[in-house]
Amino acid sequence: MQVTETRSEGLRREFRVTLPASELEQRLAGELATLKDRVKINGFRPGKVPLAHIRKLYGRSVMAEVVQNAVNEANRKIIEDNSFKLALEPKIDMVGDQAEVEKALEAKGDLDFTVALEVLPQFELADLSGVSITKQVASVSDEDLDEAVNRMARQNRSFAPKDGSAAEGDRVTVDFVGRIDGEEFKGGTAEGIDVEIGAGSFIPGFEEQLVGVSAGDEKKVSVAFPENYGVAELAGKPAEFDVVVKAVQTPGDTVIDDELAKGFGMESLEKLREAVRGAIGRDFETQSRRKLKKELLDALDAKYAFDLPNGLVEQEFTAVWSQVEADLKNNGRTFSDDGTTEEAARAEYRRIAERRVRLGLVLAQIGEKADIKVSDEEVDRALVERVRQYPGQERQVWEFYQKNPTAKAELRAPIFEEKTVDHILGQVKVVEEQTSREDLFRDEDETASPEVKDAGEPASS
Repeated sequence: MQVTETRSEGLRREFRVTLPASELEQRLAGELATLKDRVKINGFRPGKVPLAHIRKLYGRSVMAEVVQNAVNEANRKIIEDNSFKLALEPKIDMVGDQAEVEKALEAKGDLDFTVALEVLPQFELADLSGVSITKQVASVSDEDLDEAVNRMARQNRSFAPKDGSAAEGDRVTVDFVGRIDGEEFKGGTAEGIDVEIGAGSFIPGFEEQLVGVSAGDEKKVSVAFPENYGVAELAGKPAEFDVVVKAVQTPGDTVIDDELAKGFGMESLEKLREAVRGAIGRDFETQSRRKLKKELLDALDAKYAFDLPNGLVEQEFTAVWSQVEADLKNNGRTFSDDGTTEEAARAEYRRIAERRVRLGLVLAQIGEKADIKVSDEEVDRALVERVRQYPGQERQVWEFYQKNPTAKAELRAPIFEEKTVDHILGQVKVVEEQTSREDLFRDEDETASPEVKDAGEPASS
């Protein structure tokens, strides 16, 4: 086997590999000889089948294995001899026309193929000792706690039948049939639906038009679906609903006491408030961590500039762009609705893809140098958390991951990333800054479209 480098430009390399016909014949003969002792063919005793007959029956398929083995061997040789770290799997192309390839497959001509690959860039890790980032922290106020407990109490209050007409805060049970341009539409028909007037759970304008109805009434409700409605086919369209009122109920008093706590599995109101305060605190800490991580990634991104493997960038861009297009379609929007063009959006999302790839490579090298490991126990805990996200399907999800090592291995990437981020946070200066709940949850760019937010996260390495 002869391997010759034919291209070296930036991170791209290309090699030409040649296997002479004599070597192909030798490898094929060796494989057929091994097969001779295993194959069973009617009319021949085991091990006594003529090689010529075996070659006639199995030569083509065995040669395919010989070629595949040669390709794998060439790949290993190229990587090991050059100490390459690959960005993606090598691309293999046969040299010559179909007739030449056919001659090679019959061991009557040389086998020529090219191996094109991209290597990972080499770069020095930056000194982070002078980096300072801010961690925004918010305390759980009594107002936050009271608001949460009151909301829980309102959501769990009892309702009693009401003889009179419905008012704000009442619950109306209805059947309805919705139509657009006189035609019923999918999802527009339902029976026995509870509508709490003023809760804002239905299309804007629907609940308000139920004020004043009584049990047994029939009413036509006219509304318009929001422009950003989740179903693109309905977004922005006017609709009419024929509504039949089945019952009207009025809410009981909102009572906050030990009985409320027991309804949530707590022994007392004090214990309920403690649990709610803890849950709010964890939400605050999660958001604080998210913003801290974003600021750290911004600082890292500013520290590094190096060539990126085009294949990785294209792969990441394709994933991001697919999400963008899906979000636009689902929301019934266009690029012009967001004040941009497809060309400008593509350029912006390509920059996002490049940032994600760059940060992924940086975090991978930092983690490797720090000898950060992810244990099987950590992966199993992550799998348990993933399974909990699918109530009622726990067994199927668990079995899927157990039967698919690649899917299970993908759980390691975010764990590795978070451990690496923790390692980096130990190298930089972190200054805590007290802030309000509103500021903690306010995005830096509130006008950004949903698919842009968090798009700066690094690509999995």
